[in-house]
Amino acid sequence: MAEATLSSKNQIVIPREAREALQLKPGDKVVVRVLGNKVLILEKPKSYHRATLGRGRYPKDYLKTEREGWR
Repeated sequence: MAEATLSSKNQIVIPREAREALQLKPGDKVVVRVLGNKVLILEKPKSYHRATLGRGRYPKDYLKTEREGWR
């Protein structure tokens, strides 16, 4: 297990083994999700829309129905 330290500027360095596993390069973005008292760093998303809505979180056509209700 790798460990990261918070700097005085509130920054962390993602450990090498995690960067290599996610194939991250300088300037890449990752999704950080907070679950209670745990924080997850998720893969470099191909689609931020999917990453923020969560895959499979809602039943089919749920979001479409919700959006239609906004009109």
